[in-house]
Amino acid sequence: MGGDDRACYRAAVVRAVHGPIRIEDVPVRAPVGDEVALRVTACGLCHSDVHFMHGTSGTAFPYVVGHEVAGRVVELGPDATGVAVGDTVVVAPMVPCGTCRQCAAGRPQACPDRLLRRPPIPLGDGALGTGVLGVGGLAERVLVPARNVVPIDPRVPPQVAALLGCGVPSGYGAAVHTAEVGPADDVVVIGCGGVGVAAVAGAAAAGAARIVAVDVSAAKLAAATAFGATDVVDASAADPVAAVRDLTGGRGADVVLDAVGGARTFATAVAMRAPGSRLVVVGAPKTGEIAELGLRELFLTGGSIRVSIWGDCTASRDLPLLAARYLDGVLPLDRYLSGTFALDEAQEGYDRLLAGEGLRGVVVL
Repeated sequence: MGGDDRACYRAAVVRAVHGPIRIEDVPVRAPVGDEVALRVTACGLCHSDVHFMHGTSGTAFPYVVGHEVAGRVVELGPDATGVAVGDTVVVAPMVPCGTCRQCAAGRPQACPDRLLRRPPIPLGDGALGTGVLGVGGLAERVLVPARNVVPIDPRVPPQVAALLGCGVPSGYGAAVHTAEVGPADDVVVIGCGGVGVAAVAGAAAAGAARIVAVDVSAAKLAAATAFGATDVVDASAADPVAAVRDLTGGRGADVVLDAVGGARTFATAVAMRAPGSRLVVVGAPKTGEIAELGLRELFLTGGSIRVSIWGDCTASRDLPLLAARYLDGVLPLDRYLSGTFALDEAQEGYDRLLAGEGLRGVVVL
C-alpha cells in the first residue's frame, strides 16, 4: 500500500465498553518523521485487546484494536531508518527509548517510555481513535515508528509471525529473561493460554528440571505438554498447591510464573513457592485489583517477586531468534495457532478467545 491512492483503509474499531467490533473506513495518512507504513498481513487476537474493549485497561474510546502485528513495509517517513520498503516485519510494542536515565544506566527494561505511544488515529467520522497498546493494528494498514518494527525471515508465514508480537515473547521471555530459569529449577506455570504455553516453551528451552502446567482446561494442558511440560495439574479436579508440593517432594517450586494475573492466582502462586524462589507475575491484572501478601512469610522464605512486561525481551534480538527457532522446528508455533479469520470475522475470533477455545486466533489479511 505504498503510495496508496485509496482514500481509506479498513480497521477494527470498538466505540464503547463491551461494544461490538465494527469494521470502519479510516482515512489513509502518509508516514511522517520516523514513521513507517505497513501493509498488515496478519494480526493476533489477544486478551490484552479484550481488556481495553471491556474498559478494564483504559477508557479512551473509541479504540482501534489489535497489537500483535506482522506486515510488510510499504512506505517510509523522511527520518525512518533501519528498515526498507519490502521488508517483512513484526511490530514490537515494547522498545526502550535508548536515551533516558534508565537506558543510560544499562537498565532498558526499566525504561519509562518502552511502551509504544502513537498519536490519535482520526476515524472516518472525525472521532479520534486510540490504538490499543499504541498500535491499533487489526487493520489493513498501520503506522508505527521505525524502531518498533523488527525485520524477520520472510519464510515465516504471516499467521505465525503475528504471534511474535506479544503472546509468545511475553511468556517465553518471562521464563528465560525475567525468571532466569535454569537446569536446577522446578518450574510451575499457572494458566496455559497463549502466554502460559509460551512460558512453558521458554522454561523447556532453558532446560528446567521439571515444568508443571496448571489449568482447568484439558485441551490447554495438552497444549502445554506439547510445548514441554513434564507434569500437568487440572486445578478443577485437584488442589494445585498440594499437587505441586507433592511433585516437588514437599519443597514447592523454584520458579512460579503466574500467566493469569489477579489476586486469586497470585495467592496460589505464593503458596506454591519454595524458599528462595522467584515468583513472576506475567498475566495482566484488572485495574484496581488488590492482592494480600503475608509479609512475615515472605521475609522468612526469601526469594523474590518480579513483574514481567513483554517478557523483558529485547525486540531486535529476541524476535528474529524466536522466528529462527520456529523455522528450525524447535518452537512448534503452528500448534499454538488455533484458527485464522478474515477481518470481517474478528468479532467471532475474540468470542472464541473469551470462550477458552484454543490458544490464539489470528486475522489474516
